[in-house]
Amino acid sequence: MSDLEWWRGAVIYQIYIRSFADGDGDGIGDIAGIRSRLGYLAGLGVDAIWITPWYASPNNDGGYDVSDYRAIAPEYGDVGQAEQLIAEAHRHGLRVILDIVPNHTSTEHPWFQAALAAPPGSPERARYHFMDGPADGVRPNDWRSTFGGPAWTQVPDGQWYLHLFDPTQADLNWSDPEVRAEFLDLLRFWFDRGVDGFRIDVATGLVKHPGYPDLGYREEDLLVLTDVPDHPHRDRDEVHAVYRDWRAVADAYDPPRIFVAEAWVADPERLARYVVPAQLHTAFNFPFLQSAWDSGDLFTVIDSTLATMALSGAPPTWVLSNHDVERTVTRYGRADTRKHQGKSGHELGPVDEDLGRRRARAALLLMLALPGVAYLYQGEELGLPDHLDIPDDRLRDPIWTRSGGRRRGRDGCRIPLPWTPEPGGAGFGAADPWLPQPPGWERLSAAVQIDDPGSTYTLVARALRLRRELDVPQELRWTGRDGSVLRFRRGPGFECVVNFGPAEVPLPEGAKTLLRSDARAPGDPLGPDTAAWLDPTPSGPDTAARLDRMPFEPDTAARLDRMP
Repeated sequence: MSDLEWWRGAVIYQIYIRSFADGDGDGIGDIAGIRSRLGYLAGLGVDAIWITPWYASPNNDGGYDVSDYRAIAPEYGDVGQAEQLIAEAHRHGLRVILDIVPNHTSTEHPWFQAALAAPPGSPERARYHFMDGPADGVRPNDWRSTFGGPAWTQVPDGQWYLHLFDPTQADLNWSDPEVRAEFLDLLRFWFDRGVDGFRIDVATGLVKHPGYPDLGYREEDLLVLTDVPDHPHRDRDEVHAVYRDWRAVADAYDPPRIFVAEAWVADPERLARYVVPAQLHTAFNFPFLQSAWDSGDLFTVIDSTLATMALSGAPPTWVLSNHDVERTVTRYGRADTRKHQGKSGHELGPVDEDLGRRRARAALLLMLALPGVAYLYQGEELGLPDHLDIPDDRLRDPIWTRSGGRRRGRDGCRIPLPWTPEPGGAGFGAADPWLPQPPGWERLSAAVQIDDPGSTYTLVARALRLRRELDVPQELRWTGRDGSVLRFRRGPGFECVVNFGPAEVPLPEGAKTLLRSDARAPGDPLGPDTAAWLDPTPSGPDTAARLDRMPFEPDTAARLDRMP
């Protein structure tokens, strides 16, 4: 794989900037904090970092309500510091992907403020979706916000504006040429500063049906209707013209820049339309994230993903968690391990954290064994669970307020990271961070786990090193679907076996164990909810040399460098 196509097999680490590392001690993660941990990230073995929005914002939705796309929020730093971070990341061998939010702006954005000051029908209002209702005080249609409640808010002159998320996030009108031109310029602004690519927020949602038809909501519905033919504001055909223009901008740079789409699309063939050669490079594979811990479910998702992506020529992507969903340890620790849209916390039932972590470790080996791109959410390498008992007065997610306290929201997966075993902030940078850490957070800290050969950190670091060093083809061949066991090979020298069932499974006779998700001896049977990487042909001429090149145990100097 050429260096220009690094993104086809990369492991990309998601940084939720507010909770990653606090460099100035104010309780909020920032650019200085990221810079202080670049050695840690390089030592872990990832290829790139994706940073959630760091732009100027009133922060009503974790920075996804942008008031100035060319400025950095003061609590995070400034553009000069951002440029320093990008340069330092490149020196560590890490690419940098930013988040771009094209569906909506903050209502504090100068464009929206100008729209409020302008009359109905003005060019300023044409940048957004301002409409009259069918009658006085009646909303234009029945669309609802993803965060709960109506998707329309009325302004003093009687018109309504559309916000498919929070009322402080006004949807842009992508039929307006000025909107399209502005975002092309924004791409160039950050590409010129060395950014290697963008993750596109709400990538399927930019274009709205010009007739704004009703969706047929009932008053008691909390969740957004998505499974609707010809959906009026999701995955509309016209959105692809936007991304063809974006791709032309990215390809004009040397080296070319890349995109990944946040595309919640249930149909794999619809998803593939976003990643044809003239559009985006990759798209998140959310069906993989949504699947239960079940051999049948995961086989179906993996097999269909590989087949569909092969038609488009794009690499598959794999992701187990992110800043919008429960952490894998928590979800897999429940009796029902599926991802439930809009639900989280105790409403989904009790959690067996030990069981969840065992399954999460196996899932990480499964994901990292698959061909294509893998995403790690910050703290996933530490086996972190959700914080299920955040006090109500500390919750910050707009889902909590918009639902009238009926939905806890996403704060539980956004808790500031534990870096050291020190009490009070666990080395994050402040004794009382912006979201409270749960009791005992220190025992899961990076500093503790780096020194533990049986930790989740060590498992992930070993897997990433193996993934980088082993020369295996991209093609995957299934070698077994025995009830609750999945087996596949990538070339003759690499096999992955995952046991989803309650009984032990013997490993193939004569195979060399490269890595396993539990602490048992290499040749022992594979226990429940565990995975192993094997070399089925250990007598091959290159095997001994390859394994000799695998320094699994980090040396002291490297370990200290990763934990400044």
